[in-house]
Amino acid sequence: MVAIRFGEVLGHVLPGTSALLAPAPKPFGRRCRPTSRAIPAASQPVPAAASQDATAQAIPARTSQAVPASASQAVPAAASLAVPAAASLAVPAATSQTAVHVDLPATDEPAHPDPLALADSALTQAATVDSADIGTVMNPGSRSLSAQALLLACRAMIGPLLRYTPITPLTMPVARAAVDTLARLRPEPAGVEREQVQLPGFRMEIVRPAGARRSLRHGAVLYLHGGGFVICGLETHRPVVAALARRTGLPVVSVDYRQLPDARIQDSIEDCLTAYRWLLTHGANPKRIVIAGDSAGGFLSFAVALRAVADGLPTPAGLVGLSPLLDLDHVAKQSYVNVARDAYIPLPGLQRIVHYGAELDGLVDPALSPVNGPLAGLPPVLMIVGEDELLRYDCELMARRLTAAGVPNTLELWRGQVHAFTSILPGMPESRAALGRVARFVRGRIDEQPAARSA
Repeated sequence: MVAIRFGEVLGHVLPGTSALLAPAPKPFGRRCRPTSRAIPAASQPVPAAASQDATAQAIPARTSQAVPASASQAVPAAASLAVPAAASLAVPAATSQTAVHVDLPATDEPAHPDPLALADSALTQAATVDSADIGTVMNPGSRSLSAQALLLACRAMIGPLLRYTPITPLTMPVARAAVDTLARLRPEPAGVEREQVQLPGFRMEIVRPAGARRSLRHGAVLYLHGGGFVICGLETHRPVVAALARRTGLPVVSVDYRQLPDARIQDSIEDCLTAYRWLLTHGANPKRIVIAGDSAGGFLSFAVALRAVADGLPTPAGLVGLSPLLDLDHVAKQSYVNVARDAYIPLPGLQRIVHYGAELDGLVDPALSPVNGPLAGLPPVLMIVGEDELLRYDCELMARRLTAAGVPNTLELWRGQVHAFTSILPGMPESRAALGRVARFVRGRIDEQPAARSA
């Protein structure tokens, strides 16, 4: 996530670079392994069994994320908490057997632990080491030349720039203008048709595969762009939106919601919820809508789904978070191992965004963070994040809490990839592979539901 995600610049200045560089990554699907540092004895992870799953991009086998037992299940003292594995991408209801064990302290009274408390405790224990029981490591082999070049650019240029550039209401519009200007220099994506929609206070763009005039009732993806609630919009994210439209064969509705400094994070949520309501009133079946977003857009995807539940609206069929920001509490991340590993997101930058976008009298309402919401009503979830990203913390915490709440979820950790790599360079091999998995998840959720009949 970060306020000024100048990683976009590389994609804007070097369009099509990844297509010219090295071959696609080697076989995917190895479980996370613990580091040489000791993991506290209270957490005894048991690796999940691998499940064979071909993707739209002919991706090799992978293992699936653990899925929850019932949140109301009583766990006796000194016992371990067994959590069944989550559904596969294609059919979220199907499960493979795995377990995460958390040893509980002995007590004189019968234990009825809070599953959320257990999940948070386990994450705290793993905060200073590599987690071995959360997520599946993707592309454990070699990386493409384009991915290596992007990582180098982020470490050498983007990271230092973000660390030393002040993030203030005065610099935010300048950064947005610079990124938007670079985005306009890039060729328009081929193979799609675009339709503009104007709503009060913001606009949207519907991107469809060329010649495929499928109506919204057949299914749609609501895409919410990232950029730290500050930069980016329809132009910067048109390539990744077009890639999803071509891969899914569905209309993808991209939302240009209001951003800082002119609007707060709550206003961004309202705009995205308005876009979801617009889809519902224009014939889209909620059981055939998947909400997706990268970085800050991942935050908005979960926030919109939670608001839909709270407001009595039908929930979408699925959620996709690409390097999503899910917890606004920057203090909780301070001891996380990836604070020093992230290629370009500085933790102080995240703190400044939260300060301007969410703080009220110096405080942030915990309920604003999706990880603290009532998650039990959410649909199946797919999260994709770089293995060394700062926001891997958010994804691990959300995966544990979704599991405790009984929500099927899959967390993929992409080795050697930077924050929001699918949006920065959607044409590089790893991005194509990851977007293929997103498309497969979307089709799996959409194809489970019959299309609404026209009147």
